Amino acid sequence: MSATATMQSHGEIDESVVPGTVHLVDLQHAMATRHAANQKDIVLVPTPSSDPEDPLNWSPNRKYLALACALLYTWFNGIALSVVYSVIVPLSSALSVTVADLNAGTGYMFLLLGFGLLFWQPFALQYGKRLTYLVSLVALTAVTVWGPYARGNGQWIAKSILTGFFAAPIEALPETTIADLFFAHERGTYLGWYAWTLAGSNFFAPVICGFINDGVGYRWVFYIPAIFCAATFVFLFFFMEETNYDRRTVGVVATAGSRSSVEEEAAVDAGEEKKKVSNDGLEPKDRLVVPAGAATPPEGAPAKTFWKKLSLIDKPRPFVMHYRAWQSLKLLSWPVVFYSGFSYGTYLIYFNILNATASLILGGPPYNFQPAMVGLTYISCLIGVTGASAFTGIFSDRFIIRLARKNNGISESEHRLWLFAISTLVIPSSLILWGVGAAHGVHWFGLVFAMGTTAFANTMGVTLSVAYLIDTYRDISGDALTTCIIIRNTMSFAIGYGITPWVENLGYQDCFVSAAFVGLAICSVFLIMVRWGKTLREKKRVQYWREIKKRMDAGLLH
Repeated sequence: MSATATMQSHGEIDESVVPGTVHLVDLQHAMATRHAANQKDIVLVPTPSSDPEDPLNWSPNRKYLALACALLYTWFNGIALSVVYSVIVPLSSALSVTVADLNAGTGYMFLLLGFGLLFWQPFALQYGKRLTYLVSLVALTAVTVWGPYARGNGQWIAKSILTGFFAAPIEALPETTIADLFFAHERGTYLGWYAWTLAGSNFFAPVICGFINDGVGYRWVFYIPAIFCAATFVFLFFFMEETNYDRRTVGVVATAGSRSSVEEEAAVDAGEEKKKVSNDGLEPKDRLVVPAGAATPPEGAPAKTFWKKLSLIDKPRPFVMHYRAWQSLKLLSWPVVFYSGFSYGTYLIYFNILNATASLILGGPPYNFQPAMVGLTYISCLIGVTGASAFTGIFSDRFIIRLARKNNGISESEHRLWLFAISTLVIPSSLILWGVGAAHGVHWFGLVFAMGTTAFANTMGVTLSVAYLIDTYRDISGDALTTCIIIRNTMSFAIGYGITPWVENLGYQDCFVSAAFVGLAICSVFLIMVRWGKTLREKKRVQYWREIKKRMDAGLLH
């Protein structure tokens, strides 16, 4: 079975390829395809087209500007979603909403952050990611301004539902933007950046919101994030480019002028320009078959002017929003997609538990922290997020390349999952320190340390779960990410609705000890995927490639 997908000709796909298995390292320097400029033996996956407007072909500065826009959107959207965590007690009094209802509102928000993607992700792929970013920011600004006036349980729940719906693109759109811009060997690094802005914004908001509440009142806890969301809208309007691009090829394809030096020398010796296939020591079932050519978009297309880049509507496409939404629900039965959502949701649950109890534990006896001091403790979380983003981003990319070199140049999407071994140990340790420590009144530094390590594990869950999904099903990642987030946020809704009575009925010690052992068990599921993940990918192989063929024929492959 060949290592990665190749195009035999336009519209033809090798269905024998297992999605997620790619020939990432050209050990013999003999593959006639595009390679990374700074690492000559790294194969570019997917192979970019010959079109200069293909986001994979953009200059580094152009890519980084698009990335910066996506990360700015994530950062300020994330802050607007996280304003209540360090001021939950004073906010309860000001808005006449119980702590349980405030936490329930967070649960509803997470539910809509997931199911809202059934509208927003198809909308972005249909009409453009740029338009989706901008509409989301405008609506989120308005709903955030409503926050301090949402008195009573009914209004608070309604506000939370609308916030979740309009902010939903934060959950999947930046990841698909990153997949549009970057190749397999570097994607983990930039997903690490995304994870830093996503989790970091959630932890930075409580740091500043406590001081804002103490200094100018609870209303400005909502006003200031709304102002920044409005400013981000202006920046993205002028600098965010559309990254949707309709592809005609998938995986690794042969490209003109990409033959290796080994092949060129052989061709000269033979006196003819004939492609040679190297003897790279692989079994026939693992050998990469590179065709003589593949269809690509025409070269020489005029570059977009600045004003064309400001267009709000992407190129016209057949209307398939309903089909994409239904496809996202169908993907619930795909094992890799379901595992990615389950893994992501597992780690997010502990983030929610931390946020729901931080103000209660640190604001109560024996600590009696003021809201501003509760907010400062989240600096520990920012440190944990930064460490995890670097580890699961830059290090994980180097890690999978190293494993690919040891595996005859072949990279399996499960290679990255080995890094979950660390977070599987960190989660139960952190929960026991947090819950048992609070029950016995340990020094506040112990609780702050537990916050940092929980944030570290949470961020690992973000990066590795999403990277595994995109590494496996890159060509349908826009729809698969919707499925992943629906699973993740349904789990978050359940815990947001139940965390307060769980703590009240069991107490801090029993609640978090039980959570720790449950966490150890479900985080260990990654070992099942490491062992049988490729077998599960194989079972969906034909179904996956037929879906890709259908989209390619309709001009809907991104």
